[in-house]
Amino acid sequence: MGFPVIRNRRLRGSAAVRNLVRETQLTVHDLIYPLFAVPGTGIKHEIPSMPGVFHLSLDLLDAELDEIVKLGIQGVLLFGVPEHKDETGTSACHDHGIVQEATRHIKKRYPQLLVIADTCLCQFTSHGHCGVVKFNDALQQAEVANDESLELLAETAVSQARAGADIIAPSNMMDGFVHAIRTALDEAGYTHVPIMSYSVKYASAFYGPFRDAAHSAPQFGDRRTYQMDPANAREALREAEADVIEGADFLMVKPALAYMDIIRTLKEHFDLPVVAYNVSAEYSMVKAAAANGWINEKSIVLEMLTGMKRAGADIILTYFAKDVARWLRDTE
Repeated sequence: MGFPVIRNRRLRGSAAVRNLVRETQLTVHDLIYPLFAVPGTGIKHEIPSMPGVFHLSLDLLDAELDEIVKLGIQGVLLFGVPEHKDETGTSACHDHGIVQEATRHIKKRYPQLLVIADTCLCQFTSHGHCGVVKFNDALQQAEVANDESLELLAETAVSQARAGADIIAPSNMMDGFVHAIRTALDEAGYTHVPIMSYSVKYASAFYGPFRDAAHSAPQFGDRRTYQMDPANAREALREAEADVIEGADFLMVKPALAYMDIIRTLKEHFDLPVVAYNVSAEYSMVKAAAANGWINEKSIVLEMLTGMKRAGADIILTYFAKDVARWLRDTE
């Protein structure tokens, strides 16, 4: 008679026992909530493809901030949707641009709330690309001018830090963007401001609703020349390693849900905090299915975000942050 296989069923009995032996804990301190600030007054417009997420003018931002802080969420990822767009996205680096004004507003009301400033040009350019676009006569096509874009991105990062941003989060995927921004921040005296790099950003179909939110859909072509092929994993290591060498303080994987293996890979290879961006379509799909009564939204979301933590994410950027904070509080 052989020995029985021990499967630890005794550790799966009561809820109390399961809580004691749980390997992965999701807490409110893991969460960052994205915000979309817009110019004007009296504006609170729900984004059609993202139920519960709004464009907010600064005068209506306070109620949102009060709720975020009350729920125990410690930081926001700040996006700005400007009135003025041009071919080079000049309003991105203006000291009175929407991100800069929103940052000052937030820090005045809640100095302790972390402001993570998205640093990109796509929502500020008339063409919707993440950098300066030039026409290549030889190829007879438009191309993003990498080095010229870096100059504007670095200038934008410094203006955001000057406005009070705690963390700079460049999402543009230009070659050398971390080095350019780190150098500019250091030279301007912002050596203490860390960079949360969008190190591994795939050319994904999961961004659709965000482009509705940020009014940043490309007016021609696509972003595959500077975002990663979803089929590539080893490339993610090269991209992340380059950012580590250039001075990144956080490494982000975007999107999260279809790239759990990439989150795990970065966690195993680097000692920097790993950030997972639970992006717009990941949010909208769950909201749509829940609205139709097809799924239990709370259970799905908690399982999904716990999976991201289990894969190795130290921080999760998610539009579900407020919902999750309420659910976690109610179970305490």
